[in-house]
Amino acid sequence: MDPTAGRRCHHAINPVHAAMYFAPEPKDELAALGLEEGPMSYLAGRAAPLGTVDAGTVTATFYNFNHEHVARYIPAAWTVTTPEAVLGARLRGADGMLRRLLGQEALVSKEMAEAAELALRATEAGRREGRALYAANAGLPVPEEPHLALWHAATLLREHRGDGHLAALAVAGLSGIEALVLHNATGQTVTSAVLKQTRGWSTEQWTAARDRLRERGLLDDTGNLTKAGAELRDEAEALTDRLDAAPYDHLGPAATARLTELAGAFTTTLRAAGAFPTHLYGKG
Repeated sequence: MDPTAGRRCHHAINPVHAAMYFAPEPKDELAALGLEEGPMSYLAGRAAPLGTVDAGTVTATFYNFNHEHVARYIPAAWTVTTPEAVLGARLRGADGMLRRLLGQEALVSKEMAEAAELALRATEAGRREGRALYAANAGLPVPEEPHLALWHAATLLREHRGDGHLAALAVAGLSGIEALVLHNATGQTVTSAVLKQTRGWSTEQWTAARDRLRERGLLDDTGNLTKAGAELRDEAEALTDRLDAAPYDHLGPAATARLTELAGAFTTTLRAAGAFPTHLYGKG
C-alpha cells in the first residue's frame, strides 16, 4: 500500500472534525456550561475524553502549548463543569455545525452513511499503545446518526495520527514551540500571531525558538526552511505515516481511496460554506 495514502485520507477527513474549532455551535454549547470562550473551552473540549486531568497531562498530550498557558485554564475548567458534560456539549455542537454547513440532504445521503462506515472500520485497527488522546476518544460510544458517527471517526483518526506525530517530533528533537516555528516557516499553517496567541507563547519565546532552529541549521537568516530543515520535516512526516499506517492498512487501498474521495467531497463543501477563516493562514 502507498505509504502516503493514509496521509491523503487524513487531509481529506480531518476537516470534518477540525471545523468545530471555528464554528459558533460548539462554542455556544461550551459557553452554556460556564466555560470561558477561547483557551478554556478549547483545552477542556479536546481534553475531556481524558477525564479530570491536570495541566501537565494536557501539556504532554497537546505538545505545542506553553505549559504556563495551559495551567491558567486546566484544571480550573473542571471546577466549572465536568468532562462528561463537555463531551455532551461538543457532540451537540458538532451536530449543529454539520447540519448548518453540510445541509440536511448531505446528512441523510448514502455517501454519508458509506463514509461513516468506512471511517469507523478504519478506526478498528487504531493502536492505543502510546496514544493517549486516541485511546481516550476510542473509549467513547459511537453516535448512531451517520454524520455524527463520521465526526466521531474523524476525531479518532485525527488523534491517532496526531499522537504518532508527537512521537515523530520527539525523535526529531523538536520542542513544542520549535515544532510550531518550523511548521510556520512552510506557510502552510495559521500565522505566527495566531499560533502564539492560541498556544500561549510570547514573541520573545518565539524568537528564541527560531534562533535555536537557526543554530541547528534548520532555518536560514530570513526564517525560511533550509535544505536540512525541509529534510527533517519530511523525515518526521514519513515516520508519522508509518506510525499511522494501521487504520489504512486495515481498510486496504481501494476502501482508503474511497474514504478519501467521500470525505474530500464533504470537506470541499465545508470549505465552500466558510467553515475555515482563510485570512488566518500564511507565514509570518
